[in-house]
Amino acid sequence: MTGTLTLLRLALRRDRILLPVWITVIVGVIAASGAAIAELYPQAGQRIALGVTIGAAPALQALTGPVFDAASVGGLTAWRATTMTSVLAALMSMLTVTRHTRAEEETGRAELIGACAVGRQAVPAAAVLLAAGANMLIALLITVSLAGQGLPLAGALAFGLAVGGTGWVFTGVAVLAAQLTAYARTANAIAAAVLGLAFLLRALGDAAKVETLAWMSPLGWAQRVRAFADERWWLITLFAVAGAALVAGAALLARRRDLGSGLVPARPGVPDAAPYLRSPMALAWRLQRGSLLGWSVGFAVVGLLFGALAHSVGDIVGDNPQLAAILAAMGGAGALTDTFLAAEMGLLGLVAGAYAVQATLRLRDEESALRAEPVLATAVARRRWSLSHLGTALGGSAVVLAAGGLTAGIAHGFRIGDPVGQGVRMLGAALIQVPATWTLVGIAMLLFGLLPRLTVLAWAALLAFALLGQLGELLQLDDWVRDLSPFAHVPRALGQPVDVGPLLWLGFVTAVLLLAGMAAFQRRDVQGG
Repeated sequence: MTGTLTLLRLALRRDRILLPVWITVIVGVIAASGAAIAELYPQAGQRIALGVTIGAAPALQALTGPVFDAASVGGLTAWRATTMTSVLAALMSMLTVTRHTRAEEETGRAELIGACAVGRQAVPAAAVLLAAGANMLIALLITVSLAGQGLPLAGALAFGLAVGGTGWVFTGVAVLAAQLTAYARTANAIAAAVLGLAFLLRALGDAAKVETLAWMSPLGWAQRVRAFADERWWLITLFAVAGAALVAGAALLARRRDLGSGLVPARPGVPDAAPYLRSPMALAWRLQRGSLLGWSVGFAVVGLLFGALAHSVGDIVGDNPQLAAILAAMGGAGALTDTFLAAEMGLLGLVAGAYAVQATLRLRDEESALRAEPVLATAVARRRWSLSHLGTALGGSAVVLAAGGLTAGIAHGFRIGDPVGQGVRMLGAALIQVPATWTLVGIAMLLFGLLPRLTVLAWAALLAFALLGQLGELLQLDDWVRDLSPFAHVPRALGQPVDVGPLLWLGFVTAVLLLAGMAAFQRRDVQGG
């Protein structure tokens, strides 16, 4: 462990901007949600009525979980924000750990550090301490912010520990994944797959009222801490033990591998490349096909879940005659189902933005790892090389959205007896999100061309768009603020004619961003890590 504190200070120095942004966003979402719910539902009767609506809709519970105390502002805040902020804390922890462990080995910096008076476990220990400290700070700030709004201190503390505890568990998941593979991208993909499985188990468990499934997920544990509703403090111990066990397991596995390698050995390639790899586009496809396949399968599974739950949205009407009358004026319960499906396609569009950013920033990965320079030293022009990865990002975004929309439509269609018609209908509703998703490709390309060392800002843009879309209405933000997100301009494709004007504008903006980024890349030097 020699040198751990020195490496921890180095990690803090490197993440002095990124980590505070993560913490501010997570804590800010919870604080803003609590204030907005207190303003929108000031009466206990209003909050109880909302709780009844939530309890009657498995689809809503699949997205955000059950509400355990609808009568209190704190209970509704926990229902609205626990899953979202727990996922954000998990992502922060996973990316932080991988950045300071596996990525350091992949670039060779860990070997240089290891040549000094540094213990074998110092590098991963510093990363784990950094992520753990960030999660502890998140728990403290959530407690202070909610208690400062007049909510019960016990509930605020339980809420903070639930979110921070989820981040701690996925700290262990990330450091364990870093032992399995020699590549940071693969380690992140493994950890992200675990997070996706955790969300799916929680969603299925809450929607189908199968508690066993929800208890198999750390996200389900966070909900069942029951902040502001008869808190279960013993669950905090479960978070601590699970995270510690994962970290200890990673430490044991680290002794069984060489520095720079993973426990799962990389397969040696063939001596000569296949003839079809003689173009930049073929090389880009070869590099990114595994990622595209994983994202497509994930979207297909989530689409099946959304489609299976869509029919149950009509249960919200229940015995409420006023709501039934409103829905009749809108077109019946089918209008509510269409609204739910359209909202879920919008959510899939946001998530597809993550794939779009990841695929575009493969350009930066290739450049910083010094793999781009040998390619560009041949007869391959910069424009042609960048277009190969951009083509994968643009086309892949459409593919993953098509996978989610098609499976959602088929699953919903089987519930109502029209799988083919609903499959085609939902495929169109998913693809209508493509122009907004492509805007993120343009932003990432512009950053790559102009500010290659600040391409992380593309992820910040995606996070900002997600928060504007999910919380903009709840926080009653001005229209011009919400319109900053390209997803705010996507027309609804279900139940009404599609206005193609905003889609054309989004396409124009994307084209301008792409051309500007490519022009900037043409004029700058190729940079290493």
